Parts: sequence; structure tokens; C-alpha cells
Amino acid sequence: MASAKTRTKKRPRTQRMTSNVFSMFAPSQIQEFKEAFNMIDQNNDSIIDHDDLLKMLTSLGKDPRDAEIDGMLNEAPGTINFTMFLTLFGDKMMGSDPEEVIHDAFSSFDPDNTGFIPEERFREIMTTMGDRWSDEQVDELLNGAPIDKGLFNYREFTRLIKHGKKEDEENQQRAP
Repeated sequence: MASAKTRTKKRPRTQRMTSNVFSMFAPSQIQEFKEAFNMIDQNNDSIIDHDDLLKMLTSLGKDPRDAEIDGMLNEAPGTINFTMFLTLFGDKMMGSDPEEVIHDAFSSFDPDNTGFIPEERFREIMTTMGDRWSDEQVDELLNGAPIDKGLFNYREFTRLIKHGKKEDEENQQRAP
């Protein structure tokens, strides 16, 4: 008879992320996430696995199917340790598409691939195509956006959406 250890599948090792996920949250938020992580990690091995999720959901009165649990686990590119747990929540909380998707959406209106869209053309696109925005919504979007000589710099804007202002990054790097 095979032991429980030999029957469980090994998940690939978590890939190291290049960004510092801990900088996305305030220390108090990180502590709350750590408490939640520890509640889910039923066997205290510092990794959330199938059995941990099953036990946690069962304790909440749920009767999850294996496919549901596997679907949750497959949202992560590897094992779910605390850093991966924070990364997953950070992605969900930020609620934005990956940087490449945002960039590609803007670049579809830049046939010469210059990285710029004339501001008036951008306003026209936003108010007449797809989910039409009001002039006030476009004004709010463009408030503080990188616009120089009437050209909207969508490459820089995409970077701002995903990474914040350069001063913010520099201040975080200087922090003790």
C-alpha cells in the first residue's frame, strides 16, 4: 500500500519574482495576509496545498470538488508559499491587466509604433469607441498623465499604471 506522501503529486518549485511584492502592501496588510495564510495552511508546512484548501473550505461548511480546488491552485505558477500568496492577492487587488496587455491596447492606435498618441485622437477614441467615456472621465484619466506637446505617451502611462511614479520607486529604494 502506498503512503500518502508517495501518492501526492509534486508541484513545480515556485519561480522567484523579480519585483518586491512586499512593497505593494502596508505592514499591517502584510500581517493580516500572514494571519490568513497561516489559517489556510492547516498542516503548518508554509505551503498551501490541496489538502490545506480542502480542510479550510470544509471547516467553513463548504463541500468543494477536487476540480475546484485544483483550479484555485493552478492560478499560481508554482507552489503557494507566503510570497506567492501575496503576489496572487496583489494581482487580484490591483485589478489591472498585465503590462503587455495594456501596452498592446494603446499601441493598436499607434500604427507607427512611436509610443505616442495625439491627445485629441486619444480623447476621440475614448469618447466614441467601445465603452464610451464622458469628457469628464477622460479629463480625470489624463490628469497627471504624461502628455508633452499634445502627445500622450502611452508607454510611460502604462509604466505608471503598473509601477507608480518614478519618485515613488526612488523613495522606496532609499527607505531603510
